[in-house]
Amino acid sequence: MSEHNKESLTYRDAGVDIDQGALLVEQIKPAVKRTHRSGVASDIGGFGGLFSLKECGFKDPILVAATDGVGTKLKLAIDLERHQTVGIDLVAMCVNDIIVQGAEPLFFLDYFASSKLDVATARKVIEGIARGCEIAGAALLGGETAEMPDMYRDKDYDLAGFCVGAVERDQVIDGSKVKAGDKILGLASSGLHSNGYSLVRRILSERDISLDGEWQGTTLGEYLLEPTRIYVKPLLRVIADFDVHALAHITGGGLTENIPRVLPAGTVAHIDLDTWQLPAVFLWLARTGPVEPTELLRTFNCGIGMIMIVPANDAAEISNRLTELGENVFAIGEIGEGVPTEVIYRGKLFND
Repeated sequence: MSEHNKESLTYRDAGVDIDQGALLVEQIKPAVKRTHRSGVASDIGGFGGLFSLKECGFKDPILVAATDGVGTKLKLAIDLERHQTVGIDLVAMCVNDIIVQGAEPLFFLDYFASSKLDVATARKVIEGIARGCEIAGAALLGGETAEMPDMYRDKDYDLAGFCVGAVERDQVIDGSKVKAGDKILGLASSGLHSNGYSLVRRILSERDISLDGEWQGTTLGEYLLEPTRIYVKPLLRVIADFDVHALAHITGGGLTENIPRVLPAGTVAHIDLDTWQLPAVFLWLARTGPVEPTELLRTFNCGIGMIMIVPANDAAEISNRLTELGENVFAIGEIGEGVPTEVIYRGKLFND
C-alpha cells in the first residue's frame, strides 16, 4: 500500500476519546451546579472559570492559593474500585491549607489524569470533589480531564487540586501573635486523612494483610478510605468571633513538623500526649509495623487533624463553640519560650 493510500489515523486510534470527555462534562454538570456560590460568574465548560471578589463583599482582600493531591491513598481506591470519597480528600487537603491563613475558600479546580478515560469512574471521583466543595463552601469552577495512554497503566489515575481563597488584609492569620502562655487546641481527625499511605501500604504488603478483613464494623479497606475531615465552616465561625493566633493543618510531617511552621522564633510548643486517646488505627499501625511513636508523630496526624493556638482566656469558650459546631476538641498543650522552635512532647502516645 502506498503512503497516499494508508488509512487515516484518529485521536481515538492513539488512545484518546474526545467524545468520552464531552460525555463526562455533561454527566458532572448537576454535581458542579450544587457547588454554586456568590462570586461565580461563569459556567463549567469554558476555557477559564470567572469569579468576582466584589460580589463576595471583600473590601481589601488578600488572595490565598493552595494545591495538593491525594497521594498513594488513590492506590487503595483503585484496588478496591471505591472512587466515591477520594475527591473529598482532594478538596480537604487544599481547603484545610487555605483556612489556616484565615481565608475563606472561594473556588476549586481539579485535574484528573488517566490512561483511558472511564466515564463511570471519573464521574464518581468528580462527584466526590463536588461534595467536598459543598462541605467547604467553595465553588467547583472548572477542571481538566487528561487521557495519556503512555503515561499511566491500566485503571490507574491521578488527581491534583487547586484552591483559591481570600481574607481581608487585616484578618490574615500568620502566627505572628503567638506568644508564651497561649493554649493549644487539637481538633480530632477522621482517621489517617491523606498522609502516610506509602508506609501503610508497605505494612499491608509486608504483613500480607487483606483489605477485606473486618475492622470496627466495616472492612479495613473501607476504613482506610475514610475521607479527610474538612474543618472550614466551623473554623470560619470561630475566627469571626475570636482572636485566633495560629492554625496548623496536620498533614505530612505530623504534629512534629507542622506545628513549628506557625510558631514565631523563640517559642516552642509543649504537647501533652496523655490529653487524647490515640485512635485504634494508629495503635494498630504502631504495633503491626512496628512503627516507633516518634515516627508516628512525624508521619501521621495521630488523631489530631487541625491545631489551634489561642489566647489562654479564650481557650475554654472556643473549645465549647467548636464542640457545639460538631468538632471533637482536646486541650493538648501550651506555648512556651525556647530555642530552637520545635515541639516538645510529654506523656506517652500509647502504652507499650
